[in-house]
Amino acid sequence: MTRASHTHDRYETQGEYDIQDEYDIKDGCAADGRRGTPQDGPVLSTVGLPGWLDPVVRAVETVRPRQLSRFLPPEDGTGRQSAVLVLFGEGERGPELLLMERATSLRSHAGQPSFPGGALDPEDGDPADDGPLRAALREAEEETGLDPRGVQLFGVLPKLYIPVSHFVVTPVLGWWREPTPVGAVDPNETARVFTVPVADLTDSANRATAVHPMGHRGPAFLVESALVWGFTAGIIDRLLHYAGWERPWDRDRQVPLDWRA
Repeated sequence: MTRASHTHDRYETQGEYDIQDEYDIKDGCAADGRRGTPQDGPVLSTVGLPGWLDPVVRAVETVRPRQLSRFLPPEDGTGRQSAVLVLFGEGERGPELLLMERATSLRSHAGQPSFPGGALDPEDGDPADDGPLRAALREAEEETGLDPRGVQLFGVLPKLYIPVSHFVVTPVLGWWREPTPVGAVDPNETARVFTVPVADLTDSANRATAVHPMGHRGPAFLVESALVWGFTAGIIDRLLHYAGWERPWDRDRQVPLDWRA
C-alpha cells in the first residue's frame, strides 16, 4: 500500500445528492479544544491544527444549514444514519483531501469517487452523540486501511438528507496529523485510494457543472483522472466557498453524466 496513490452497508448516495443550481450541504460545530485517547473514544479538537485550516474551522463554526442544503433530515427522526470522513492532509503540493474510487464491478455508482464512509453500526453509538465520529473513522479504516490514531477530528458539518436513499449523512472533518499508508483494502469494493491537492480543486481549469439526463445540475471536479461529482463534489464545493478558497470558474462548462449515474 502507499500513503495514497496520486464492509458494512455503504451509503451509496453519490448520485442522489442535491445537485441543483445552488449546490446544497444542524449547524456546523467545531471542537472546544479537548483531546482524547483511543480508549476514551473520538473527540473533536482544534488544538494544534495547521494555520491553513483556520478558514475551514471558521466555516464549520458559522455555516447555517439552509446555506448548504434544502434537504435537511426529517423532523420525525427517520432515515438511515451514516457518516463520511472529510480528511485533510498536507502533501508535496500543500493541503490535500483523501478520496477513494468505487470498484467498477459494483452495481451502484461504479467507478465513482467519494469520501470514505458508510452506515452507522450499533457499536458506533448514538447518532446524536459521537456515533458519526466512530463510524467515519471505522469506515475509513475498513475501506482504505487508514490508521485512525493518526487522525485528529476537528469539526462536524450539518447532517445531510439523501431523499432517494433515505440516508442521513454526517460529514466529519479531520486533520491527517500522522499520515500512514493507505490503499484499497477490498478491491471488490474500492478500486483505488488517492489524494487530491486543494490547489487542483480550486483551479478553474478543473471545475465544471455536471448535468444529469434527469435535469439535475451540480458542481464537478476533473482531478486525478477522475470526475468527482454529486454528494462528494457538493461538500467540496461548499467547503471551498465558505472557507474563502473558491476561485472564479466557468459554471457554463458542462460535463454530461451517464443516465445510470
